[in-house]
Amino acid sequence: MSKKAKDNKLDSIRQKIADFPTGPGLYFMKGPGEVVLYIGKAKNLRSRAASYFQPSADLFTSRGPKIVEMINKTIDVTYLETPSEVDAILQEARLIKDIRPPYNTSLVDSKTFPYLEITTRDEFPGVYITRNPKSPRSRLFGPFTGVSDLRAVVVLLQKIYKFRTCKLDIKESDEKRRFFRPCLLYSIKQCVAPCAAKVDRKQYRQLINDLVKFLQSKRSTILRGLNKKMQEASGAMNFEAAAMYRDRIRLIERLDQRGTVSANVQPEVFAADPSEALEKLRKLFDTPQPIRIIEGFDIAHISGTDTVGSLVKFIDGRPFKSGYRKFKIKTVTGIDDYACMKEVLTRRYKHAKEGEELFPDLILIDGGKGQLHAAEDAFRQMNAPMPLLASLAKREEEIFIHGKEDSIKLPANNAARKLLQYVRDEAHRFAQHYHHILRKKKMLGQ
Repeated sequence: MSKKAKDNKLDSIRQKIADFPTGPGLYFMKGPGEVVLYIGKAKNLRSRAASYFQPSADLFTSRGPKIVEMINKTIDVTYLETPSEVDAILQEARLIKDIRPPYNTSLVDSKTFPYLEITTRDEFPGVYITRNPKSPRSRLFGPFTGVSDLRAVVVLLQKIYKFRTCKLDIKESDEKRRFFRPCLLYSIKQCVAPCAAKVDRKQYRQLINDLVKFLQSKRSTILRGLNKKMQEASGAMNFEAAAMYRDRIRLIERLDQRGTVSANVQPEVFAADPSEALEKLRKLFDTPQPIRIIEGFDIAHISGTDTVGSLVKFIDGRPFKSGYRKFKIKTVTGIDDYACMKEVLTRRYKHAKEGEELFPDLILIDGGKGQLHAAEDAFRQMNAPMPLLASLAKREEEIFIHGKEDSIKLPANNAARKLLQYVRDEAHRFAQHYHHILRKKKMLGQ
């Protein structure tokens, strides 16, 4: 590219960034063919994006040769506004895992954000910071963006509500509890020691209920009390105590630096044990061959516009993000999920049909019997061999298998069902995520 052309490109990008909002969100560096090269988050979108393109900026010294290389390839910059900086952090992590831009070196691994888990189904619930929740029936808050702040606020909350954080299996019927020696937390009044029968189940349950209400609320009562104590300490010239109350106020306020379990899905957190799940799948489908590679499909649209399809790939029970694909529907107008599914499957497996690549061990469709029949029709119309094919319906969690008339229902804790749900939900999430991006900014064209 000539110097004049390069200067014109940079001037055009600078003019576009000048119209960016000044609030939080994500910015996308894009190369030829609408390929996303890099995703970044910002408190101030305009300021952050503009910092890459200042005429006086020495990017090589300040940010390194890889950033210079990326900027040289960048031909466009777009953005996605978010309600808060927390939303930007969580969406950045999800999109980087999904899209895997070549110049993002962090957040591409399997690391997840932590939750605050309250094991409400236990007789004496515990409160834990975890990246792997113990039970789907636990009460979860988060994901949180900062684990160090979360640890500090749990210590503070434990001083107020005196809940347990140990991993003991405590039963009210255990008479031996009366002779159990509680840990130091009881002595320093940070736990009511249900392990040693110092509190009955009803009293402890009320304590946990109060904690849950506090986490769900605006926390105004406790904050007002802490603010009053801070002002009193400051008025008495006790600045050390005032600083302590100030720090506690900040910690409690940071409880809001979190997403929600439903809106900020981390499906990899709730996966079943892969080895057990794959063996149960082999038996479910009555096949002598192991099921190692699974590909899942879903369709997303709003009122028949911007319809997209998604493909997710799992290898040995784990998502293989490099195998994820997005499809803009090209041949179908209006709302026709069956026709859209046929198009996506035909485009995906046309090379496998010709023997140029292998079919996966299992193809899973998001939907019921109708979606399964549409998938079967796609392979018949291609004159392709019928692969191991199934669909999973959301409402009743029924499994429909090619060649079997009746659906199958597995227990909720069955490892095979959990893996199929993981694949199905990941395909659905990926389709919806891509679809909403198309609707908002048309930024990931393919």
